[in-house]
Amino acid sequence: MSDNKQKMKAYWSKNLKTLLILLLVWFTVSFGFGILLVEPLNAVKIGGFKLGFWFAQQGSIYTFVILIFVYVYRMNRLDREFDVNEE
Repeated sequence: MSDNKQKMKAYWSKNLKTLLILLLVWFTVSFGFGILLVEPLNAVKIGGFKLGFWFAQQGSIYTFVILIFVYVYRMNRLDREFDVNEE
């Protein structure tokens, strides 16, 4: 296998690992906190709203937006590491 193919395989592997971790975080927040753990979280109130309700209504959306920025940051670093950046 050529050096370039190995480099691209390593790049893709790190990309998928990053994506899998971020999706796992989003799944945990949206499904875990918003659905499975809603009752225990409802015991905590923030700003007059139950924490479980907040995660179900807003938390997963905010988390998703934050994860988009984290993904962009991580991919820019990965692109520079493997010299495939667009700059």
